[in-house]
Amino acid sequence: MMSKFSEIINDKKPVLVDFFATWCGPCQTMSPILKQVKDELADEVKIIKIDVDKNQAIAQKFQVRGVPTFILFKDGKQVWRQSGMLSKTDLKHKILNV
Repeated sequence: MMSKFSEIINDKKPVLVDFFATWCGPCQTMSPILKQVKDELADEVKIIKIDVDKNQAIAQKFQVRGVPTFILFKDGKQVWRQSGMLSKTDLKHKILNV
């Protein structure tokens, strides 16, 4: 899984990673917001979801302590990170301004 993850984040376009857990209420609230962002930005961004309970090695590598945690990568480098809930406007702004 780690090598596949590295391939995904080494994209030229921004890659937003949503570290979430199925038992997390705020994560469930963010799910439709992420879908709207994906629909509106289409090919400008890749959005992937990582279940921290099923992918503990990746969560540990990026020191994810709380969920949801969003990390934005560009060319394989972490360019922004935030934990907690975000509005659709804030998320789009972060993605478009990396």
